Amino acid sequence: MKNIEGAIFDLDGTLIDSMGIWEKIDYEFLNKRNLKVPCDLKDKIESLTFEEGANFFKKNFSLKESPKEILKEWNNMVIEEYSLNIKLKNNAKDFLIKLKNKGVKLAIATSNTPELTKLVLENNKILHFFDSITTISEVNRNKTFPDIYLLCAKKLNLSPEKCVVFEDILPAIRSANAANMKTIGIYDNSSKDQENAIKKIADYYIYDYKELSL
Repeated sequence: MKNIEGAIFDLDGTLIDSMGIWEKIDYEFLNKRNLKVPCDLKDKIESLTFEEGANFFKKNFSLKESPKEILKEWNNMVIEEYSLNIKLKNNAKDFLIKLKNKGVKLAIATSNTPELTKLVLENNKILHFFDSITTISEVNRNKTFPDIYLLCAKKLNLSPEKCVVFEDILPAIRSANAANMKTIGIYDNSSKDQENAIKKIADYYIYDYKELSL
C-alpha cells in the first residue's frame, strides 16, 4: 500500500458483516408473499442500486407494490439491524485507525442508503473516521461502472492513482480497476464463489484486515 493517500471502502460485506442480513430480508420479503427465492437471485442483484433492486423485484416477481413501497418495506425491515446489531468485519476498526494515523484520507462508496450507512457507522463508533461518504444515489450508474469511485477520489481531492478501493464482489473490483485505482478484495461468505476470480484481478486479496500492513 505504498504511495496511497486515499482508501475507499465499500460498506456491506467489506467493512461491515451485513450480507447475511440482506439474504434474510430477501427470503422474508418473498416468503411473506408465498414466493420462492431463485437460486441465482444474489448474482442478479448484488451490483444493483436500491432503486434498481426494487424495480427488479417488482418486474420479476410481478409485485403489486410500487418500487417506492418496496424500498420503504426493506428499510423498515433492516433499520433496527443497522442501528443496533450489525458489526464490523474482523480487525476493521484497528486498520482504519492505522490508516488515519498515517494520514490516509478515508471514504465510503456504497450502494446502501445514506440513512443506513450513517446509522451503522455511528453504532460502531467509526463515522468520524471518514472524510467523505458517497452513495450510489449521487451518480447515475451502479457499481458495474467506475463512477462512484471517481466521485470519491474527487471529494478527497486525490487523483485515482493515489487511491485504493476495498470491495467484496467481482463487478465492483472490475470497476475500481477501470478507475485506475489499486484494489483489495475482501473475503465475504456471501461472495465466496467469486473468490478465485477476484484474486486474479485484484492487487491483493485478504480474509482479515490484520493481514494488511502499511
